[in-house]
Amino acid sequence: MSEARQSLVGVVLVSHSKEVAESVARLAAGLAGSGPPVPVAAAGGDADGGLGTSAELITRAVREVDRGAGVAVLADLGSAVLTVQALLAEGDELPPHTRLVDAPFVEGAVAALVTASAGADLAAVAAAASDAYTYRKV
Repeated sequence: MSEARQSLVGVVLVSHSKEVAESVARLAAGLAGSGPPVPVAAAGGDADGGLGTSAELITRAVREVDRGAGVAVLADLGSAVLTVQALLAEGDELPPHTRLVDAPFVEGAVAALVTASAGADLAAVAAAASDAYTYRKV
């Protein structure tokens, strides 16, 4: 396996719903194309499987996808964003080079995985996900 494939940027999708996070992860991975598979993880719902956000699930997901090239984290709604921000502020909960990306959840996830699968660095993955705000549908 080449060094580029081993060091792809990881992506974590944080949602208030386990099912939403997992579905968006599958969708984005399926649309990412035939490049090397990007390490992606869903961190959805609370620790008991209900609606909510779990710092423990987020931390576990980020560590799972971290391959040393950084991790882009996309969140769906307010408290998911706040939980990721709190983990980042603590400084030692998440691996270095973990970035919360301001992006639409579905379109941003697809853009992040497509860009990461091309071997782009964390800054490019974050920029592609953020640029998804400009995607027009009509």
